[in-house]
Order: sequence, then C-alpha cells, then structure tokens
Amino acid sequence: MKKLILALAAVFMVFAVQAQDGKKAVRKASSALGAFNLDPTTNKSKLTEAIDLIEEGVADAESSKESKTFLTKGEIYNEISNQYLIANQLGDTAAIKSLPKVDDPAIIAAEAFLKAYELSEKKWEKRDATKGMAQAQGHLSNSGVVAFQDEQNYEKAYQDFNMVLDLHKVLEDEGEDSSLKSEDDYLNQLYITGLAAINANKMEEAKAFFDQLYEKKYDKAVIYESLYKIVSSDESKMEEAYTYLEEGRKLFPDDVSLLFAEINHFLRIGKLDVLITKLQTAIEKEPDNVSLYSTLGNVYDNLYQKALKANDEAAATENFDSAMKYYQQAVEKEPDYVDAIYSIGALYYNKAAVMTQDLNKYADDYSKEGLKKYETLKKQIFTEFDNALPFFQKAESINPSDLNTLIALKEIYARKDNLEKSNAFKERIDRVQAGEKIEDAYFDK
Repeated sequence: MKKLILALAAVFMVFAVQAQDGKKAVRKASSALGAFNLDPTTNKSKLTEAIDLIEEGVADAESSKESKTFLTKGEIYNEISNQYLIANQLGDTAAIKSLPKVDDPAIIAAEAFLKAYELSEKKWEKRDATKGMAQAQGHLSNSGVVAFQDEQNYEKAYQDFNMVLDLHKVLEDEGEDSSLKSEDDYLNQLYITGLAAINANKMEEAKAFFDQLYEKKYDKAVIYESLYKIVSSDESKMEEAYTYLEEGRKLFPDDVSLLFAEINHFLRIGKLDVLITKLQTAIEKEPDNVSLYSTLGNVYDNLYQKALKANDEAAATENFDSAMKYYQQAVEKEPDYVDAIYSIGALYYNKAAVMTQDLNKYADDYSKEGLKKYETLKKQIFTEFDNALPFFQKAESINPSDLNTLIALKEIYARKDNLEKSNAFKERIDRVQAGEKIEDAYFDK
C-alpha cells in the first residue's frame, strides 16, 4: 500500500510539473513579445521565440484550458499581422523575409481571441479578448483587401472578410466597439464578403450575404447581377433569376454590366426579338464595343435562318441584310475582329448551302427549262461561295487552328474542284482534331 501511495504521488508530481511547464511557456511567450515590442528592429527573433513558446503552452493539457493562454496567442499573432502590414505598405521585402513565416496570422489571432473569450471567467479576460478582436478586425480587413485585389485569392479574402463579421457579432453582443461602427460599415462588409464568396465560387454563402443586402435595398447594381447569376445556375429557375435583373435594370438603367447580363440572359433563353432592342441600347452606350455589333449580327443571322425555314423570303432577305450590316460595322471598327470576319463568310456560305438544296430539285429535270434553271442556280451558288471565300481566308490567317474555318475552306475548295487545297485543309483538320494547335497560317494576312 505504501508503494502504491508513493507511485500516485509521483504521478501527481509529473502532472504538476507539466502544468507548471505550460504556464511557464505562456509567461515566457508574453515576455518575448514584450521584448520585441520594446525594440522591434533588433529583437525580430523574439517573435519566432514567442510563437514556439505559445504553441507549447497551447499544446499543454492544463494551460490550454486558460483564457490567458489564448489571449497571449492572439496578441502574438496580431503583432505578426501588424508587422506584415507595415512591411508590405513600405515595400520592405527584407523586413518581410525576416518575419516568421506564418500563413493567415490574422485568422489565427482572431480564432485565439474567440477561444479566450469562450474560456474567460474574469471580467478583465473577457474585456481583453474583445479588445483583441477589435484589433484583429483591422488586420483581417487589410489582409482580405490584399488577397482580393492584389492576389486574386478570393477564398482567402472570403475567410478574412467573413471573420470580421463573426467578430463583429461577438463585439456587438458584448456592447463593445467594432470596426463596423455604423450600419453603412456593416452593409459594406456584407457586400465585400459576398463579392469574395461569389468569386470563390461559394454560391450558397454569397447568396446569404446578397439576400441581406437585397432586403436592405443596398445601393449597388452588382447585388442584382450576382443574385441573377446565383439563381440562374439552376436552369429551372431562370424566370425567378430574371426578376433580379429586371429590378436591377429599373434601379440602375445606366449600368452597362447589368445591361450585358440581360443581353446574355435573352441569348441564353433564345428570345432574339427582345435582344435586338437590348443590343441597340448597349451600342448607344458603348459605340466602340465591336462585340456588340457582332452579337447583333448573330441575332439577325439567327432570324434569317428561321425565316428561311418558314419560307418567308422577304423576312429572310431583310434579316440577311441586317446581319451583314452589323458584321461589317464590327470589321470596320476592328479590321482583324475574327468573329465578325468568320460570320460574314458563314453568312454567304449558309446562303449557298440553302440554295444547294433547291438545286437538287432540278437535278433530274432534263427539259430545256429545267437545265436552264439548274445552271442559273448553280452559278448563283458558286457566286455565294466565292463571296464567302476571302472572309474564311482572312479568318484562317488570324486563327489557323479554328476548326469551323478549316472545314469551310475544305468544302469550298472541294466544290471548286481544287483537290490540292481541299486536301491541304483536310490534313489541317486532322491535326487540329488530334489536339494540335496550328501556328503557321496557310494564308497571309
């Protein structure tokens, strides 16, 4: 029995020593941080020392139950965030390299203060925890802005911005000052957090932020565009999604981004008649945007195809001419705009293809009148192919790997009985289909 009591005493002594070691590490970490703060220039190594010591304290079973441990950890990582901010603002790469290599120190600090708040038993502990949170908010905001604007690391920006909101809730509940002092500050934080979320493809999270802003009628057009984008990702909700665009367009009639979103919406659902007005409005706002002319040309091109199927020759001719007009305007504004160049060639080519179907009607008519109609129509078809050819040649000279252009050239030369060139383009088609990118154009610009 005596031996057993002695053994138990030894175990208790080990626990006491371990607890003492954990608390001692925390005290030493605090001292190292203090030494750094007294002379940041010569005591930079003290920050690394403070990190090692505080992590030792956090790992200890006993000291990890104390608010003081996490208060100290938050203060250390807050200071690291601060030093990174100063060095980045000064462009001091040497100072950055001399700092401890820590990913997301502002997040670590915030999480530490939240843990300290959770463990706090004394008023001063809770007060110090909320004070640290308020300081961490500033570091998180700066870190998030850098991640969003300079690094395009939207996932990190979202984490930083969202933590600002999490800390704000605790501070607000405690009646303490937050960096989000006014409702405008708070709504702006929701806004930038939502932007970071949608750019990070976190659609569910983004919608939660934008829904709040929508309810508050926050004065930003992007909210309506973003809600449209999120809701329209479900094809069955296109009608619901459009209500956001429609409302946004009424509130922000001069916003070009919303206008383009609306244009893309009607393109997506195939309402070509509505598109014409939308695109003409867009051209008035951005007369030098060649893609708008080309897109409007595509709309009329589609209407031309529909009129042909309906055997409405008058409408077909009118829409053909309108499509050609807008394609040509695009090329006039940008001579190498390949989409419009190709589209002009395709417009002529498709016209010839439709006429070829009519040609088959006269193929078995060997009467004098039938042969005459056959030859007249055949001549017209070759005229249209000849009209198309220079545009496909130009398009190939700009983009030698475009499969549709290569196929069109192969077919035209085959119809013209130029088998050498037709086979040359067949060989190029095979190369592109095999995954090769062709750099050397067949035709000169």
